[in-house]
Amino acid sequence: FVLGIGVGAGTPSATVSVLEQTEKEVVPENAQNWWLVLTTNTLIDMGFVMSIFVPFLLCCIFDGKHLNLVWGLSAGLGVIPAFLWWWTLEWDDAWEYVDIPYCLALKRYWKSLLGLSLVWYLVIYSSVIMNVVTGGSSSLIIVFGELVCIYLSEPLMGSVLGAFLVDEHGPKNLMIVGLLLQAIIGFGIGAIHGAVVNHITVYAIGYGVVLSLGEFAGPGNCIGVLTAKTAPLAVHEQFYDSASIIGKVGAFIGIWAFPQIIDTFGSSSTAEGITALFYIGGGLAVVSTLMTFCLVKPIMHSDVKAKNQAFRQYLKKNGFDASIIGVRPKVGSSIGDRQRPEVRTAEVQTEEDDVVICVLQ
Repeated sequence: FVLGIGVGAGTPSATVSVLEQTEKEVVPENAQNWWLVLTTNTLIDMGFVMSIFVPFLLCCIFDGKHLNLVWGLSAGLGVIPAFLWWWTLEWDDAWEYVDIPYCLALKRYWKSLLGLSLVWYLVIYSSVIMNVVTGGSSSLIIVFGELVCIYLSEPLMGSVLGAFLVDEHGPKNLMIVGLLLQAIIGFGIGAIHGAVVNHITVYAIGYGVVLSLGEFAGPGNCIGVLTAKTAPLAVHEQFYDSASIIGKVGAFIGIWAFPQIIDTFGSSSTAEGITALFYIGGGLAVVSTLMTFCLVKPIMHSDVKAKNQAFRQYLKKNGFDASIIGVRPKVGSSIGDRQRPEVRTAEVQTEEDDVVICVLQ
């Protein structure tokens, strides 16, 4: 539970922080999304590989025994990468001391938030399929070994290759294409499941292709970019957190619901039960495609800067005092009591004996 809190809080915080770094002038506009994908989703996929490879290696060392020790060492070694990134990045803190009117923000961005949240909710990957890929084996060495091969060769490489396309084609268009391809392959595997179920290698490759498409041109790379860049900096953390939380709820429900679905159509040992899973997954990909097309707005390079300015104007139009943005409160005072810059004036005598009052900052 404690690890879940850390991981759950770390991903949104890291993503929105990296977003602000990619919006700086030193990063070329046509490479902003490329850097954002490589430093977020690609590293997450690399973390998936390492988080499976480490317990796999430990299981091999201890011959599949002493699992408490394997778990403890795996969790302890996971702390090491956190210290490798022990520095503080600069971020835009103009909104840090502002009581943001979230009702106005929700009124403006609810449609995109709803679309991205529902898509994230439906993008569910179930561990039930892996029971077929590994032949139902109970050996952790076999299970971890298969997972390492699949995640290393498919999702990770898909994320790296897809990063080179996200700037050229746009994350919305790329995600629509990826979801449609996932749906087609999902329906295809479901249709010929009986022919490939006895060939574990073919089955694993097909499942890996589905995962790879999800990272290469689907929600893996693109949904993070869209969620991070759809809202202005004032509310982008809350926007990303909300969509991410709803997505994690969908994953939890999927893990619980998919076994029930399989049992309804037979069981995990029957072709009907597993085939139904692929058909449902393909159907969810089609629904996600429609939601992305109808509810999610496309984003442009350096779009966040324009959104920031538009959001300020929107707040002014609705009666919000935008002059407090970027102003720090006095030490020991409330947020509402702002320390505005001291304004000094000086009289300047011109040759025509006119007096001009100058404002000095």
